[in-house]
Order: sequence, then C-alpha cells, then structure tokens
Amino acid sequence: MPSGLVALLDDVAGIAKIAAASVDDIGAAAGKAGTKAVGVVVDDAAVTPGYAMGFTPDRELPIVAKIAVGSLRNKLLFLLPGALALSAFAPWAVTPILMLGGAYLAFEATEKIIEMFVPHGDEVATDELALSGPELEKQKVAGAIRTDLILSAEIMAIALADVSDKPLAIQAAALALVGVVITILVYGVVALIVKMDDIGLHMAKSPRAPTQKFGRGLVKAMPVAMSSLAYIGTAAMLWVGGGIIVHGLHHFHLTPIPAWVEGASHFAGQVPGVGAVTGWLATAIGSAIVGLIVGGVIAGVLHFIPRKKAAH
Repeated sequence: MPSGLVALLDDVAGIAKIAAASVDDIGAAAGKAGTKAVGVVVDDAAVTPGYAMGFTPDRELPIVAKIAVGSLRNKLLFLLPGALALSAFAPWAVTPILMLGGAYLAFEATEKIIEMFVPHGDEVATDELALSGPELEKQKVAGAIRTDLILSAEIMAIALADVSDKPLAIQAAALALVGVVITILVYGVVALIVKMDDIGLHMAKSPRAPTQKFGRGLVKAMPVAMSSLAYIGTAAMLWVGGGIIVHGLHHFHLTPIPAWVEGASHFAGQVPGVGAVTGWLATAIGSAIVGLIVGGVIAGVLHFIPRKKAAH
C-alpha cells in the first residue's frame, strides 16, 4: 500500500510538472503572439472611444461594457474556432487572410482620410437625429462590434501566425489567453478614456487648489485628446494594414516593395544613439505608405464603380 501511494504521488507530481510546463508554454506563446498584435491593439483602443461619446455620462460605461462583451464573443466563439480550423486544415491560408485583413484596414484608414477632405458627416448626423436614444445606442454598439470583429480577426490571425508551430491545445489556450487579456486591456483603457472628463470634473470640485487646477486642465484637454486619438487610430490602421501587406509580400517572395521598406529601415537605423527608434519609424512610415496606396486603390475602385453604374 505505501509503495502504491508513493507511485501514485510520483505520477501526480509528474502530471503537475507536465501541466506547469504547458502553462509556461501557453504563457510564453501568448506573450509573444500578443506583442506582435500590439499595433492592432493601439488601433482598437484609439477607434472605440468614439462609439461611446455623445451619450449621457450614465450610459458611457454600459456601452463600453456591451462592446467589450461583443468583442469577447467575437474572439472566443467565432474567431478562435475559425483560427484553429485554419491551423489544422489550411495553414497556408493564414497569410493571405492576414493580407486581406490588412488591405481592409488600409482601406478603412484611407476612407477616413478622404472624409477629412470630402466630409459627409451631415448626412450621418441627420440619420442619427431620427433615432431615439436606445435605438442610437443599439446602432452604435452594433457598429463598434462589427469594427471590432475585423480588428479582432487581425489580432487572432497575427497571434495564430506566431504560435502555428505549437501543438493544437497550446495554440487554443494561447489564442484564448491573448483574446481575453487584450479585450480587458483595450476596453479598460477605453473606459478610462471616456470617463476622463468626468474624472476631471470631480477633481475640479476638490477643495485643494492644485487638484482643482489639474481637473480643469483635464476637462479642457479631453477634446484635443479625443481628436488626437482619431488621428492616431487612422495612422495605426495604415501602419498595421500596410505592415501586414509588406510582411505577406515578403512571405511570398514578392519584391521589391519589402526590400525597399527593409532598406529604408536599415538606412534610418544607422543614426547614432537613436538608430532603433529611427529604424522603427522608417518601417512604420514605409508600411503606412504601402497601406495608403493599397487603400487608395480599393477606395478608388469602390467609388468609381457606383458612379459608372449611375452614369448608365
């Protein structure tokens, strides 16, 4: 009996060691994959606050919570099984799908840039005025979740590309961990951003003069911060979308565009002291230019075809 108990304990210890190693593998894989998706995360965090703005303060956090739940559902119920199916049956399709997603991000960013010069916001505003508060909230949440589906698909595909050499169970656990952690991170930041003006107002009522001053400054800064976020989001979409396209071209040995971007990064990286920063900036700018060109072509085609049909 004692020897049997010792053997059982040895087996349990062995299983525990295997489980611990698996957890380490999952954590390492998730960390590596999540780091590669950081550009899309920045984009997600920059784009989403706009969907919760314009509502009464008591509805802002519930709206963010609804979008976060929708985002988690996108990742775990739809994208995770799809990603695992791709990994198991069509791993060759991951890069082309990533490139399609990158092209879509580039197109979305280009559309935003076009709207800066040819705005049509009045029509959207008129449509929104025709909706009641609950209807408008429902429409905004649905729109945010649709946008999140694309961004989440990019996050999961990028993560999948980085853990595709792992066993399927490790892939599943790593992708699930990336999905949950990134959702909490992104929507935690979004919730903080949309409530920042309320935090400033609360601080402005403090009896302490320095706190009052900081609170008033926070309230004044929020419109500028929100406007800056819109620009950052657009730039991130171009950078991420173009970067994915450049990476895909490199994967399929389609030059010279990847070589040009890499050459510019190498040249800029030779600046003494700040070479790592200037090299990264060169890569980001080169990728953004590629994204702008691809997005511009798609936007031009999509805008040209309806006009051609209308002319007939």
